[in-house]
Amino acid sequence: MAEIKSHPPDIDTHPDLAEMRERYEKVVSGRNAVAVDGLVLLAGLYLAISPWVTHFNTVSPSLAATNLVMGLTLAALGLGLALAPERMYRLSWTCIPIGVFAIIAPWVVTVGNHATKTMIWNNAVTGGLTCLLGLAAVGMVMATGRPTRH
Repeated sequence: MAEIKSHPPDIDTHPDLAEMRERYEKVVSGRNAVAVDGLVLLAGLYLAISPWVTHFNTVSPSLAATNLVMGLTLAALGLGLALAPERMYRLSWTCIPIGVFAIIAPWVVTVGNHATKTMIWNNAVTGGLTCLLGLAAVGMVMATGRPTRH
């Protein structure tokens, strides 16, 4: 029988190597990925733990659960943007709707209960910051000249 040797594919001979490297450098260097994406991650983590930090988890468990889910989602998005910006840069706009919902959540989620000032201020500040970070991330993506959609 003939001996078959299997060699791993060599990326150096890939026909689109120059274009892939250029696109990666444009995405990574065109954005201050570490700064904005790290802040998105921190904002998500704070939103997730904020009901326990500001002590409204027992007053409104539904808002606490909502903040936990939204915060973990935002933190996962920030982590993905930081670790794989070339794959995740198109999702940076999703910070904006998460931030908007965080702002209106005290009124939407706590229908039976009345939202306290702590709940409103906590979600308004965190949601506003999230919206600003999302706008900054989208602005950086648009500055690289890459469309957000194909």
